[in-house]
Amino acid sequence: MKFLNLLKKELRELINKQMIIGLVITFAMLLAIGQITSSVMDDVGSDTGTVNICDHDKTDYTKQLIKAVSDAGFEVKELEGDSSDRAQLLQDLDVENLIIIPEGFTKEVTESGKSGVIEKISSMQSSSALASLNDKSSAAVEIMENTTKQYIMTKNGLTAEETALIDSPLSINEVTVVKDKSAAISSETISSLISTQSMVIPIVVFILVMFTSQMIITAISTEKIDRTLETLLSAPVSRISVLFSKMLAAAIVALINAAIYMLGFKGYMGSFLEGEIDASVIGEALTVNDIMKDLGLKIGVSGYVLVGLQMFMTILVCLAVSLILGALVNDAKSAQTVLMPIMVCAMIPYLVSMIYDINLLSPAVRTLLYAIPFTHTFTAMNNIMFGNMTLYWGGLAYQVVLFIICMFFALKIFTSDKIFTISLNFGQKRKLKKANK
Repeated sequence: MKFLNLLKKELRELINKQMIIGLVITFAMLLAIGQITSSVMDDVGSDTGTVNICDHDKTDYTKQLIKAVSDAGFEVKELEGDSSDRAQLLQDLDVENLIIIPEGFTKEVTESGKSGVIEKISSMQSSSALASLNDKSSAAVEIMENTTKQYIMTKNGLTAEETALIDSPLSINEVTVVKDKSAAISSETISSLISTQSMVIPIVVFILVMFTSQMIITAISTEKIDRTLETLLSAPVSRISVLFSKMLAAAIVALINAAIYMLGFKGYMGSFLEGEIDASVIGEALTVNDIMKDLGLKIGVSGYVLVGLQMFMTILVCLAVSLILGALVNDAKSAQTVLMPIMVCAMIPYLVSMIYDINLLSPAVRTLLYAIPFTHTFTAMNNIMFGNMTLYWGGLAYQVVLFIICMFFALKIFTSDKIFTISLNFGQKRKLKKANK
């Protein structure tokens, strides 16, 4: 019986409003991310998409291949155009993907017994994991390949060479276009390379956001709980000086952490960029650095400075928000609770940006995500890499404005007696009234 009473007591202390609020917020956060991901996957899965084809061979056999793609449910658009500059070709035709069937293709497949060569060109606008799923060219090429296999198998008998040919009836030359530049490599490979390169930055940003917020909230709340804040603010020093000294100290510590992370990232990228891509992928051995340079995706010193600038603004916004939240704390449990909004605001754009391009989401969802200041920092690397500088500068300006607003309210609190009276009560006043009765 005593044990049960002790168990009930411990459960009452652990299962409190703070814990329930945290669970509700976490559940809502995961539900929101799930809904966004589900919406994205539905769009990708339900939309058969348009397959653009340039048929330079113009034979009955190539018409049969195009018909097979159309019969599979794809909208096929036959276009006319030819240019050795593949980036210019996509611009002239105003398309984002293109399959080119070269002249003499039918003769190679039906008469020479060789693998027919098809060129697949894809325009890349984002490095997100799901962005390339909207390109239906790969599925169309696979249908053409299966149709060619069926043709070979229905011929009069199968020689040893023909049997081997069934395994690879088509040879695909893949070209990826980024704005006005192109390289002989698949968009899937490029996406994988960029993901490997840029995945570290969001992780660093997320760690810095949580570290900075927890540090300043703990500092303010501890001094408020221990009553040392009253002594400090009553000292012959201006409250603004006290406030900015706390912010500057936290910013310096956060910047030291950021610098160490970025130096480590530079070392990581240095070894990564010198790695070679398998020659079978692009026809010749090239380093990752060469490929990124050919596509204009290599970020130089100025690019990393811009990423660091937005990261610094993120730290300042965190500090300003944390000052306000820290002033609301009266006990250790409240300190954990007020950290939850920052964690949610950091977690949602972090997870979404890792799997999908936020710019391709619906306007309502995109606006909601960009209202979170941390979103702009998570997407900074992608925006700089693909030349979306309007988004970058707009995000930076938004963070500056938000920082000024938050600092205005923080100064209002710290330069008045509200710093001693403002709090999150979670029913504590009600309990106090009951105890007094």
